[in-house]
Amino acid sequence: MKAFSIKQALAAAIRAARAAGKVMRDNWRLPKRVKLTDAHDIKLELDVRCQKLIESVLRAAFPQIPLLGEEGDSGNVDAERRWVVDPIDGTVNYFFGLPHAAVSIALQARRPPSAARRHETLLGVIYDPFTDELWTATRGGKTKLDGRVVRVSTHSRLSEAVIAMGFSKSKENLEKSLPHLNRLARRAKKIRILGSAALELAYVASGRLDAYIERTINLWDVAAGGLMVECSGGEFYLKPLPDGRFRMCADNGKLRRKLQLGSLLR
Repeated sequence: MKAFSIKQALAAAIRAARAAGKVMRDNWRLPKRVKLTDAHDIKLELDVRCQKLIESVLRAAFPQIPLLGEEGDSGNVDAERRWVVDPIDGTVNYFFGLPHAAVSIALQARRPPSAARRHETLLGVIYDPFTDELWTATRGGKTKLDGRVVRVSTHSRLSEAVIAMGFSKSKENLEKSLPHLNRLARRAKKIRILGSAALELAYVASGRLDAYIERTINLWDVAAGGLMVECSGGEFYLKPLPDGRFRMCADNGKLRRKLQLGSLLR
């Protein structure tokens, strides 16, 4: 079994993210084959292809580490370590020709059963193939954008803040979320609904956004970006739900109380 090295794991994740990003770029203007569609989401054959490519790169470096991904799991995902992968975060944007989508890869370690979080993210990589921007973070280190250290914004007033929100389309989630959208739209500088959780978190970590809120979200959307927010001086709140998804809020560490999200995150 190959010895584990966080430096080598980060290098492997970067190679995998760039490889999948190249596939996204190469297929950008080509017809997209839809694998599955419903009222509010689209799954592409390309999602599966990108995840398989990512897995092949990661397994070549660390064959013993399983993978938990949006397009299916490989191996025992409750192992000591696991990769958490979203091969194309923002598939709907990508399908409709909106260049706002990214590859997200995280490596997590299992924690003791008594811990608040069952797993802890050790490293994260987010790659935007359209801007050719690469965000990286390792626990205990700094978040970097293309090798340069970035930090969260310093805004402490809602009137200064640009806030991203995301919406699960269930009746309950809309009823909980829309009053907060209405309130924050009147108080914040701007509200943005952009469609890629990974990039929204990377933007909070870089100071481009001041906060990002989503009432129902999957782990693969936020595992890498949540670490980046923490490593850049922000706060990342993640509350597990019975169905395996999460409530989530990320901000620059100065806005959480002012956002008044108690009812939204319950």
